Amino acid sequence: MKRLSLLAALVASLVFVTGCSSMRPPGRARYDATAYKPRNPDNVRVKVSLQNRAVYVMEGDRPLLVTATAIGLPGKPTPTGNFRVFAKIPKKRSGSYGFSVNGDGSIRPCTSAQATGRYVGFPMAWWVEFAPGYGFHEGSVWPMPRTHGCLRLHKNVAPKFYALTKSGTPINIAQTQPEDATIGKNLKRPTDYADPDPPNSVFVSDAVFSTPTGPLLVEGQ
Repeated sequence: MKRLSLLAALVASLVFVTGCSSMRPPGRARYDATAYKPRNPDNVRVKVSLQNRAVYVMEGDRPLLVTATAIGLPGKPTPTGNFRVFAKIPKKRSGSYGFSVNGDGSIRPCTSAQATGRYVGFPMAWWVEFAPGYGFHEGSVWPMPRTHGCLRLHKNVAPKFYALTKSGTPINIAQTQPEDATIGKNLKRPTDYADPDPPNSVFVSDAVFSTPTGPLLVEGQ
């Protein structure tokens, strides 16, 4: 019985830690993407290609940011359609998936309903919400569907995406986008998904939220 309990705990740990909001330390190969300052922030729009697992932040025909993203699992798909940004939280935590910080000092993955101690949600830094419960946020970018429907961005890119968007920014999420054949054709992909997770103690602390250094947006042509 004890072996079954340990196995169940291990499975739960893997599911929750690699779910919607998994955070990982910097990878062996640094990943980044240049983000250009818009001439008119009111003209910024976001396009997402689920097949190419790509995010295109555009100002007219001018790409401001092109980056890889992790998308939702088949059973928890990323919603498609036209949306608008309506909430932004730089240090967001999940209200559904996280950890139980218990009185004996243990920290265990759980849902909010399963917490036996103090519940602390998974970190979802640089949260940009476009539908209730769905948003862009920092996290490991797997090369296959991996999230609970959110769109995860590499830790070096998420704050740049956050800076480019504002309340009301339009977002189109579709299976494909015209940009897939041009600026998204040879898109670089991060490998942070292969790195080990930090200890659970880091997940539940404020240390998990990093502050970017240097300017996020650069002047473009």
